[in-house]
Amino acid sequence: MLWSPLVLSFEVALLATLIATLVGGALALLLATRRFVGRDLLDALVAAPMVMPPTVLGYYVLVLLGRSSVIGHAWESLFGSSIVFTKTGAVVAATIGSLPLVVKSARAALEEVDPRLVLAARSLGAGATRAFFTVHLPIAARGVVAGVMLCFARSLGDFGVTLMVAGNIPGQTQTAALAIYDAIQGQREEEALGMILVLTSLTVLVLWGVNKLTAKAARG
Repeated sequence: MLWSPLVLSFEVALLATLIATLVGGALALLLATRRFVGRDLLDALVAAPMVMPPTVLGYYVLVLLGRSSVIGHAWESLFGSSIVFTKTGAVVAATIGSLPLVVKSARAALEEVDPRLVLAARSLGAGATRAFFTVHLPIAARGVVAGVMLCFARSLGDFGVTLMVAGNIPGQTQTAALAIYDAIQGQREEEALGMILVLTSLTVLVLWGVNKLTAKAARG
């Protein structure tokens, strides 16, 4: 079994989960607590990666972040390397693919909190930030954590967008999902089997944990 693609997958998934949690949490809070023009459109754009074909999504990311784009050119000027076809590209791909899971789960959890509890905290002198971190977020914590766990599992196994944006470069951008594809194509099934079992076990474990969290939330 090849270990380097698995290690790279874990690195990419951890970074992608961190970014998606921060960005997705902010988006979820915005969508759950604010009413503004374009709210439904923003919600649709955030959810689009869940249903959009990976090749189409990957194309958009390439256009947005490629070397000829404003963002891609600025990034290369600052850091000396491009976003696409690098480990950074793999992290971006995994983040975009998993972001909707954080937003959807966190938003649902935040919207289920009784607003009267937050208002009670505000009436007792707590500011908006304090009320959020001491009342709103703790009550919604299980749903938020479930979304983060799903995000990690999704990031760990991303294939289509990663292939489009980061490529399949052994030792640089070849994650476990891509290495499995190469091994199967090359009729090296024994090499792929170990990685398949690791990813399958982690996926089942994460889903079991999510089920436990959501079941407790439903009972609570």
